[in-house]
Amino acid sequence: MRRWNGWGDEAITYPVSPGAQRYLEAALGPGTPPRDAALAEVVARVPPSRLPAHPLVSTDPEQRVRHALGQSLPDWIAARSGTIAAFPDGVAFPSGNEEVRELIRYARDTGIRIIPYGGGTSVLGHLAVSPGDPPVLSVDLGRMNALIHLDEASHLATFGVGVRGPELEGALRGRGFTLGHFPQSWEYSTLGGWVATRSAGQQSLGYGRIEDLFAGGRLECPAGTLVIPPFPASAAGPDLRQLVLGSEGRLGILTEVTVRVSPLPARESFPAVFFPDFECGMVAVREMVQAGLPLSMLRLSTARETTTNLVLAGRERLVGLLERWLSLRGLGPDKCMLLIGLSGNRVLMRQARRLALEAARSHGGVPVVEAFGREWVKHRFRTPYLRNTLWEMGYAVDTLETATTWSKVPALLEAVERALREGLAPIGEKVYVFTHLSHVYPDGANIYTTYLYRLAADPAESLRRWQILKEAASRAIVDGGGTISHQHGVGTDHRPYLEAEKGPLGMEVLRSVCRTLDPAGIMNPGKLL
Repeated sequence: MRRWNGWGDEAITYPVSPGAQRYLEAALGPGTPPRDAALAEVVARVPPSRLPAHPLVSTDPEQRVRHALGQSLPDWIAARSGTIAAFPDGVAFPSGNEEVRELIRYARDTGIRIIPYGGGTSVLGHLAVSPGDPPVLSVDLGRMNALIHLDEASHLATFGVGVRGPELEGALRGRGFTLGHFPQSWEYSTLGGWVATRSAGQQSLGYGRIEDLFAGGRLECPAGTLVIPPFPASAAGPDLRQLVLGSEGRLGILTEVTVRVSPLPARESFPAVFFPDFECGMVAVREMVQAGLPLSMLRLSTARETTTNLVLAGRERLVGLLERWLSLRGLGPDKCMLLIGLSGNRVLMRQARRLALEAARSHGGVPVVEAFGREWVKHRFRTPYLRNTLWEMGYAVDTLETATTWSKVPALLEAVERALREGLAPIGEKVYVFTHLSHVYPDGANIYTTYLYRLAADPAESLRRWQILKEAASRAIVDGGGTISHQHGVGTDHRPYLEAEKGPLGMEVLRSVCRTLDPAGIMNPGKLL
């Protein structure tokens, strides 16, 4: 059974070793486990639905609770404390295009607002209902999850948008293909959600971001149906795919998506390299990506994140041996770990590995046994479960991410980390911060930062602490020349900062597109714009 107020399956836990717990307590102070509200308590507080009856719509209170929020930290605080401000008035589970169109007609005719719901993994408030809104219908697209067509000659696959990562890969791998799109939320997030938020998978260096993979699709809008054919290329005016990508449910409901797929790689490998410091690692990574090496991933951790990952691994004897061996090679407390993704046939992988390790060694890199890469692959989709464990220990965890050009990366990374480290100093609370570069490009990189702080006894105070940190870090991103979002979208949390990136005229262009496709403004109100 999926958790209603946390991440993932209730049967799966991510244990924290006693050593890791001591490390966190030394960094932040002891945590106080909060009292979580029970599902039954929250269900009992759900108000009566305001929706007119419709055969496709359920007003079941528990379904309304389970569709009220996503996975942002404010969502967690609200769900765990039982202080959810507003609920959708009903939930619909359409099974095809006609039922989606019927639900849009129903909403348009009755003044209802619609929130499209994919896997419920949004971390930026895409799914939250604003108090005082007109009646809201959550449209869960999970039943629209079939492989509709696979064009093996063209390497194109068309799916229903509700297909989740494991379902999608299972359907493709049985035919010898892969999409290669693996965000950390892969187990639960959906293809439609990836397109709607411009997602980036962990191996985007090799397979591309979702905008590289999105070839076409079908968008059901209040104004009609928008069909985008999957041409290999077109000079016929502006590309309408770019309007759909990142539209966050404001224009309509995606029902079908055609993606570019790749043959399954014969082999994959994830070797690890340790560098004396972050600067050495960053220069090596930049050289690799600008040289066009055929790699599927480059993931470089700062010294603080490297230490954190080694502590959380819980294998103290093995980590101790590694530390001593690296020390003999001249690497001390500033060492940083790089994971390299290799995908392809044996010959291609051997060549790519040789070139990558040559580049790494030229900047002081020390390759280590591949056990570290194998462990990362084994646990890469289990890491979000750590949020549950840390919450129960009394610690809040959140992430934020940006991207900028290589020349700005060092200063922006430091500015974001400093804003977070110092954010709660006025109230005497510490913040533990660490970062990695998880997606790299010839002209720049993604900066992905994780931060932890202690939960307060009062949920409102825990939320206030988050608001202080989020605002400080977002302002540092905007002032430092980064995008407000590299891969998570905008939602409500990033909305105040969007105009700094798009400019007034750009914002008006987006508003005009929304008015054209959704004249009455029924689609996902308050998100993005």
